[in-house]
Amino acid sequence: MIRISSGFYKGRVLRGGKNPLIRPTMSKLKLTFFDILQNDIKEKIFLDGFAGSGNIGIEALSRGAEYVIFIDDLPEAARIIKHNTEKIGIAPDFYRVICGDFNRSIIALAKDGFQFDLIYLDPPYAMLEYANPLKVIFKRNVLKADGLVVLERPTHVRFETQYFTLRRTQRSGNESLDFFGY
Repeated sequence: MIRISSGFYKGRVLRGGKNPLIRPTMSKLKLTFFDILQNDIKEKIFLDGFAGSGNIGIEALSRGAEYVIFIDDLPEAARIIKHNTEKIGIAPDFYRVICGDFNRSIIALAKDGFQFDLIYLDPPYAMLEYANPLKVIFKRNVLKADGLVVLERPTHVRFETQYFTLRRTQRSGNESLDFFGY
């Protein structure tokens, strides 16, 4: 069961997916992320990349994020996010759901002039062995100068990037969060 842990929508239950490709962030890891950034969520523009059920982005809205964009390439995930936001009663002017390829979606957002304060990425873990989702963020300049990109990954998978500086790694069980900035 996926539950909002804090803020305006605290206690609300979110629908997960039946598709095994929709893997919600574990509640312990989610709490770790939000405990670290607790005062840095309010009034921020937030991107939930590879959003799945929308768990992270909805939690960010609950904690006061100004606007959240959810990106996932699975139509089922997009439907679940829309269901969850509507069920909770989040007004549509606080979020946008994009069903599409991550790189193409970032390119389109860059053309529209979007820049994010916080970007949370929870890609399919196998993707990290052959692709770098931070590359398009860097090349399209969608992260604000003082912004952060947080990458969720299995602890045993090493991830390095030339595009941003690793500021912090926080391990929680078998998963880790890498915090990157300029």
